[in-house]
Amino acid sequence: MAFFDELTKKAKDVAAVAADKAKDAAAVAADKARDAAELTKINMAIAGEQREIDKSYRTIGEWFVSEYEGEIPDAVRDLVEAVNASKAKIAQLEASKPSKETVEPVVEDAPAQKTCPICGAASDSKFCPQCGAPMGE
Repeated sequence: MAFFDELTKKAKDVAAVAADKAKDAAAVAADKARDAAELTKINMAIAGEQREIDKSYRTIGEWFVSEYEGEIPDAVRDLVEAVNASKAKIAQLEASKPSKETVEPVVEDAPAQKTCPICGAASDSKFCPQCGAPMGE
């Protein structure tokens, strides 16, 4: 009997060690998940701030171009010309859009109705919905 008692004790010890390791692994996984969530939250905040910076730079650039329209410095002249070319292209594309009145809805042609050679029912399918006979060509 002592052999079985000792075996039972060792099995309980092994099970306790396995349970502790499982708890530790679960805690580590939970910590990693919290860290990943926190990292994602921080990255989203950084991206939001970067969008705000970009928006501010865009506003500064628009103000600069409108304020100094006739006296653009050579350092940014090419960029201003590229922006103006893009604005002209957008205006051209907007003008080429079809008006709502000229756009006609696309109407699909209805399939030709066939008459069943057996019962005379009309259908556009390959088989008669009434009797199941082939509708033919």
